Amino acid sequence: LAPDGMAIAPSNAPEAVKQIIAAGNAIAHKPYRYGGGHGKWQDTGYDCSGSVSYALHGADLLKSPMPSGSFEKWGDAGPGQWVTIYANGNHMYMEVAGLRFDTSGRQKTGSRWQTAKRSSKGFVVRHPPGL
Repeated sequence: LAPDGMAIAPSNAPEAVKQIIAAGNAIAHKPYRYGGGHGKWQDTGYDCSGSVSYALHGADLLKSPMPSGSFEKWGDAGPGQWVTIYANGNHMYMEVAGLRFDTSGRQKTGSRWQTAKRSSKGFVVRHPPGL
């Protein structure tokens, strides 16, 4: 994680992971806005699922935004090697190459990217196929 709160993709990461990180960086400092990112990809703010949807869309893994509850059945079950999604009906976040991408972290550091882990209790764990 760079000092400005932007994620740095590992050089050995798959191209899709680098694209997810680049897309996440594009909105990392945008404000939280309930429903943000669901009506259009380019928005003034993003909620939790809008943020994750935007980042996954950056790697062409998602065609349209989804609410957090829908991610409980998206992709493959369990943690991924590079990307892991944690979702329930009220909140979601993901870990990409060891960094957490989470709207709740932005309040403390100004960025959605975080190095600190959080409990996954109460979340369904999924991952994009192959990642």
